[in-house]
Parts: sequence; structure tokens; C-alpha cells
Amino acid sequence: MKLPFHPVKTLLDWLPDLKREVWLLAAGQLLLFIGHGFTLVYTSIYFVNTLGFSPTQVGLALGSGGISGTLGRFWAGNAIDSERLGRRGTLLIAAVIAALGSFSLAFASTFPLLVVGNLLLGLGISLYWPATLSITTDLTPTEHRTEAIALTRLADNLGLGLGALLAGQYLAMEGSYGALFICKGLAYLVFGGVVAWAIAETRQPHTDSLNVLQSWGQALRDRRLLTYLAANVFFTTYAAQLSSTLPLYLANFVPWGNTETGFSEAFISYFFVWHALLKIVLQLPVTRWLRSVPYVPILFGSLVLWAAGFFLIWLVGLGTINPLILILLSFACIAIAEVLYAPSASALVGELAPVTLRGIYFALESQCWAIGYLVGPILGGWALDHPIWLGTNFWLALVLTSAISSLFLLLLRSQLTSSEPAQEATPSSSS
Repeated sequence: MKLPFHPVKTLLDWLPDLKREVWLLAAGQLLLFIGHGFTLVYTSIYFVNTLGFSPTQVGLALGSGGISGTLGRFWAGNAIDSERLGRRGTLLIAAVIAALGSFSLAFASTFPLLVVGNLLLGLGISLYWPATLSITTDLTPTEHRTEAIALTRLADNLGLGLGALLAGQYLAMEGSYGALFICKGLAYLVFGGVVAWAIAETRQPHTDSLNVLQSWGQALRDRRLLTYLAANVFFTTYAAQLSSTLPLYLANFVPWGNTETGFSEAFISYFFVWHALLKIVLQLPVTRWLRSVPYVPILFGSLVLWAAGFFLIWLVGLGTINPLILILLSFACIAIAEVLYAPSASALVGELAPVTLRGIYFALESQCWAIGYLVGPILGGWALDHPIWLGTNFWLALVLTSAISSLFLLLLRSQLTSSEPAQEATPSSSS
């Protein structure tokens, strides 16, 4: 006798086999990124069009978060691997600092306060990501690691999409931008509460006698890691354009939009919801489908899609083709690029890292985000402030830089291939 079909049971069987703590952490991240989505699309638009700062000033302020983020990540690597704080303590501190930064931005009517808010937010995020990835890696065996990281990214994308959609409708009803930043700060505090209640410390005790300098030195002598970091800086610089340069560009520099200069905030939110929806739908299926594919070819595919997305945005600025179709296609390319990139990049670092140096390895990987969010907004803001010199061609310049990143990926593939025999001889070094 054939058993009846149970859709709920089938769905549960399809989901990755992960520990309860990983699911709880993802639930907390969902709440956090709903708050983050409230301001993701609108930060640069608000500070330029409402408060009157120039694009260069906003780019510098957003980039200042990269400065504090760079310093914070050096401390994060040691804190995450330390007995005193560990993964959980670092994550709690990150939530509080990021909340303070969000509250500061809610009242940032002057340039110094705008910089202070971004410095705090950059510092909080610099602690958040290495700690989160270390916990996820600690709790997940190698064969399920990409799916575990994909789950965290799914929570991020779902939260960002919901947050951006809600914020767009709220602003369409003449809501306050400042209130969005307050809600973002509250989301960080709620996330901290989830961590305090549901997540235990995952750091494993070890007896290694390496001091701080020796630990960082060992990580910085790993040629495979350094090559990956060099390639990864390009990916993170591209990602920074989504929340800094691209929304302002769509609002003020696009022909044939629904306003005199481009698209309204509500319309732009639909583009980002489309972008987030694609990532939500594709993240787990694509990650599972590519589970047996080596990391570097997946990163190559992501790089090609990033370049395609920026090329389409460049075409938008030329004004020769209906921009709506091009923008939807460009956001689709970028969404798939991120789906490919995030799990493979983090899982690769998790494999390269010795257990006792996991915090430092993820801190170094996270430094790429600090650099990307330092350089990206400044370059983008400067380009939009000088439309005659660069302007629309900024997106074409980003396409050309993908060739440099591809050279680093080719070198990384060669290094990983040559190190495979050594890894087989000492499997514990990457587990």
C-alpha cells in the first residue's frame, strides 16, 4: 500500500541535517537582518537627498566603518580564540556595539556624528561575522559545512528582503528615516538576546602554547590563505557597491526612471526585494547541487556573474535601452553571484584553518570586508561626484577589475592542487 504524501515531512527531510544551535543562530540572524534591511537601501539616499551631505562625504563616512572594522577584526581573531571571551562573548559584544552605532546614525545631523555612527557600526560588524562563522564551523562537520553557511546566508537574505520591503512601504507613507535606524539598533539587541539565551560557547579547549604574534604569524604564512584574501578583496568591494553606490546611482543618475532623476526609494526597494527573493529561493538548492564541486570553480562562476551584473548597470546609464529590464537582469546576475560566492568562500576558509586558529583565519577573511567597505563607498561616491570624468563608466571599470581577481583565483587553484597530498597526510589540520 502506497503511503500518502506528507509535504511537511518531505520538506523536513530535504533540509540539511544541522545541529539545533545552528538553526537557532540562523533564526536570530533573520531578526537581525530584518533590521539591517530597513537601512540597507536607503542610507546613502537619506544622507544625500534629505540631510544634504555630498556623495563624497557619505562615501567617506560609510568608508570610515572600514577603518574601525579593520582594527576590530584584528582584536576579534584573538578574542574568538581566547578562553575569556570565546565565540559567544565576542558575538554579544558585537551586538551591543552595532546597536549603539545604529542609534547614533538615527540622530546623525552632522558629519562628525555620521562618522561616529559608522565607526561603531563597522566595529560591531567586524566582531559579528568572524564569531558567527566560527560558531557555525565548530558545530558542523565538513560534509555539511557549505549548507550550514548557506543557511546563515539564507537567513540574511530573507531578513534583508523583508526589511527592505517593509522600509520601502514605510517611507512611501512619509515615515521617518531615523526611526528605521532605531529599529535596526533594536534588532541587534534582540539578536544579542537570542545568543545569550540559546547559544553555548563552542570553542574547544586546547593546550597550544602559541602566543598572539605566533598565532597571527602562522596564519599569515599560509600562502593559500593569502592568495584567497587577495582575490576576495575584489568580491567584497563589489558587494559594498550594493548598499552604498548603487542605490544613489539608481535614484539620481538613471534616465527613464519614475522620477526626474531616476527611481524613487519605494521603486528601488522592489529591485532589492527581487534580488533578495532570488537568493532566498536559490541559496539552499544551488548549494546542495554544487556540494561536490571544488570551491575555486564556483568562485570563478561568481566572478563572471558579478562582471555581467555591473556591465548591465553600465548599459543602464547609457540610456539607450529600457532601464527596467536591464536593472532586473543585473540584480539577477548579482544575486546568483552571491549565492555561489558566500558558502564556498567561508567553507574554504574553514577548511584551510587549523582548529586552534579558526578565529584568526575568519578574522583575516573578514578583513576583506573591511577593506571592501572602506574602498568601495569612497570610490563610488567620488565617481558619482565627478560624472564627467567617470560617472556611468565606474561600472565598466569594475568589470575590468574582475580580470585581476581571476588571476588570483587561478593561482589559488594551483596552490590547492599542489597541497592536496599534504592535506591527506594530515587531515586534522583542516577539520
